[in-house]
Amino acid sequence: MDVRNSSPESPVQVRRLNQVVKEYIERLGTIWVEGEVAQLNAKPSWRFAYVTLRDTQSDVSVSVTVDSKALRAKPLANGDRIVMLGKPAFYAGRGTFSLWAKEWRPVGIGELLARIERLRSALAAEGLFDARLKRPLPFLPRRVGLITGRGSAAERDVLAVAKDRWPEVDFRVINTIVQGAQAVPEILPALEKLDSDPTIDVIIIARGGGSVEDLLPFSDEALVRAVSRARTPVVSAIGHEPDTPILDYVADVRAATPTDAAKRVVPDVREERRRIHELRERSAAALRRWFERESRGLADLRSRPVLADPLTPIRVRQEDIGRGRDRLRSTITRRIEREEATVSGLRGKVSALGPAATLARGYAVVQVQPRDGSPDQVVTTIEQSPPGSQLRIRVADGSISAAAMGVKPAD
Repeated sequence: MDVRNSSPESPVQVRRLNQVVKEYIERLGTIWVEGEVAQLNAKPSWRFAYVTLRDTQSDVSVSVTVDSKALRAKPLANGDRIVMLGKPAFYAGRGTFSLWAKEWRPVGIGELLARIERLRSALAAEGLFDARLKRPLPFLPRRVGLITGRGSAAERDVLAVAKDRWPEVDFRVINTIVQGAQAVPEILPALEKLDSDPTIDVIIIARGGGSVEDLLPFSDEALVRAVSRARTPVVSAIGHEPDTPILDYVADVRAATPTDAAKRVVPDVREERRRIHELRERSAAALRRWFERESRGLADLRSRPVLADPLTPIRVRQEDIGRGRDRLRSTITRRIEREEATVSGLRGKVSALGPAATLARGYAVVQVQPRDGSPDQVVTTIEQSPPGSQLRIRVADGSISAAAMGVKPAD
């Protein structure tokens, strides 16, 4: 019967189900598996020993059965990181899964370093380590987030140095496991919690020194990518100066040690006060020099003749204006006198040449009065006043009416 065709009316028996699962699993063949020895149960009298192999990055494990003789030949201990060749096995009677180990070997330092280097190169090719992505640290953070081991030397160093440099600095500390398979699953939520806290201005991830295996969590890809996505600046303070996990490359600032991280994040209040005092002294000295220089410049300006008596130019201009005014008044007066003399002479000429003056000298104007009533005409020829013509003779003080008695041509 095919177990896939089961139904409530024709269910599959447990023995049949276990047999099908056993046959399927046994077809997988042998598999190389990497993990960390989490638990080892072995006794000299036992034919087989039982190992719990845990994943290096998450809380997942598998049971492994090994031959006791092989285990005595290649001893294992809790915490060992190994690669194991095993065949998946399913025990139908108990319905349990196990890995039957045939061979195992420790993961060497060289191989771990090679894996870390391959991961580092791959992440660098993605641009996660680009310097343009690095965020600057705040000069004086309001609050500092710290992820480190509980009661560790790294925690004591960071807090002690930071408090010594700036006693008012505030920390939010989240303690996690910092080595082994449980480290990354605990660090990730701690990082997310601090990154989402708006009062946190910078995050420090700190751990003391250790072996390559101890520092492996800080080269974990999931942790590296989480740090690259963080909005808050992250400082990596892992191990000592020679230790360079991948976290150092993606963090915004790499500190050589936890103590160095505290110095980079928190300013030294004594040093800052010294700098402020020095700047104040330099500013005061510069201000004094500027004041003295400007005072000397003003004194030099005031000592010049033009500024020794500021009214001198005004008096000079006043005198120039007075002389100009006098010259203008004299010129205008002479022009008026000259014009008055000209007008007087012209008036005399007009008076001498005018009709009234001529008449006053004994001359007279003779006008003929036409009979047709037209206006009088001045007599200029004898032809205009034949005998009998009515004449009007104008003299200086009046006119005389007369009649022409006769005419006589000029000689």
